[in-house]
Amino acid sequence: MKGKTGIVDTLEERQPYITRKQEKGDIIPLACDNTSLAGAISQRACVYSGARVVLNPVTDAVHLVHGPIGCAGYTWDIRGAKSSGVETNRSSFSTDMKEIDVVFGGEKKLSNAIDELVGIYHPPLVFVYSTCIVGIIGDDLESVCKTASKKHNIPVIPVKSEGFKGNKSDGYKAACDALKQLIVRPEVKKPKEGPEVKKPKINILGDFNVAGDVWLVKPLFEQMGIEVIVSMTGDSTAESISRAAEADLNLVQCSGSMTYLAKWMQQEYGIPYLTVSFFGTEDISIALRKTAEYFDSEEMKKIAEEILETEKNRIMPEISRVRESVKGKKAAIYMGGPAKALTLIKGFAELGMEVVIIGTQTGKKEDYEQISYSVRDGTVIVDDANPLELADLLVKQKADLMVAGVKERFIAYKLGVAFCDFNHDRVMEFEGFDGFVNFAKEVDASINSPVWKAVRQRNLKPETSESERAGVKERASGEPCAKKYKDVAVDPEFLQPNQDVAVESEV
Repeated sequence: MKGKTGIVDTLEERQPYITRKQEKGDIIPLACDNTSLAGAISQRACVYSGARVVLNPVTDAVHLVHGPIGCAGYTWDIRGAKSSGVETNRSSFSTDMKEIDVVFGGEKKLSNAIDELVGIYHPPLVFVYSTCIVGIIGDDLESVCKTASKKHNIPVIPVKSEGFKGNKSDGYKAACDALKQLIVRPEVKKPKEGPEVKKPKINILGDFNVAGDVWLVKPLFEQMGIEVIVSMTGDSTAESISRAAEADLNLVQCSGSMTYLAKWMQQEYGIPYLTVSFFGTEDISIALRKTAEYFDSEEMKKIAEEILETEKNRIMPEISRVRESVKGKKAAIYMGGPAKALTLIKGFAELGMEVVIIGTQTGKKEDYEQISYSVRDGTVIVDDANPLELADLLVKQKADLMVAGVKERFIAYKLGVAFCDFNHDRVMEFEGFDGFVNFAKEVDASINSPVWKAVRQRNLKPETSESERAGVKERASGEPCAKKYKDVAVDPEFLQPNQDVAVESEV
């Protein structure tokens, strides 16, 4: 049943999932972390997709999907992770289960597929993903993988990712459970004679090297005298993941996907973790300083401050130029996880922009409380939004820019709102100092594109009647079109004689 939230028109059952910023100390009245509402066209993905986006950047692994061929369509290209070496992960494979496999079982087919792939690619590692149909018919994935592992003397790891078991967050856990099986307890080495200088070691958890992000971050820590053992899972290998337990500290960037693994490593190996972000000058500064403070090294602290001063001085002229161009503009944020959403708030503040809409697919109560304390009065906060809600919010909050994933791109464009892809499909680095410059330039180019001078449509429904709209399209005179649509800006210099403007008014 359709009702009103007081913010947007939506299903009555969706009302608790949309609210506005609360004062600090108040409990945010927002429902979240629940199963998506049936029929609401949720933006969330399934368990299998969550596991896939976390594990697929492991570059030298064979990724085998046990299920129908359609599930294999969710493959390496849904996460634009780059590799500095082998790229076995860019070839995805499926057992292509048919009706006969559903009736008689697919275990033999799976076993043969593993044998064939190992024979061709000789990988150090195989991930086998279970899909919905495998959970229904009851194929013994663990038994097949265990047998194959002994046969080929490599880890063949089952990823328990049946799609119907939950949502994307459950897929993150399934991926972390698979990674646990790769991490090897470090050997206790005998102390060497004489003083030993131990080099600090860290892991970066929850960075997937989208567009090469991690390559802009690792050098900062290396300049501080820190060895980065592995970035999980961006540009990682089976060997580098196996060494993860050698680290002194874990830095967790994507808290939604990797906090579960960080807590397990703390309990199992005594490795503490810090939650950080590498986006925006403020959060990068915090990450470097927190790391230096943890190791309690004055030399490391000094180097960190020198890096920050040098890099900020280098990029601030360009950041200042963009700030003058976009300050005062309104941004909408819709992310898969809360970590990205929170860091984007700070990033937009550095550019002088205001966040008017913010939401996530997988945020929890404590995440939304932190988000609520970080945004300005009047900001709308939404959990697990559907396309109609997002479209209505973009109009009512008068957003100039939407930052989200590829699924939301067309919602923004149809409403005449600029768009920036912050998720998996981008081809430009956004992390580190140079990455923030890239982001600032893209925001500037998107908001100030000349296309918005031609027409900017902010309505879901036009004020004119159907007959009037038809008249605009059918008129063939040489007079410039000047029909009155609410909130439509048409620049006369873009209109030539005998030329009409077709204005979309439906989403």
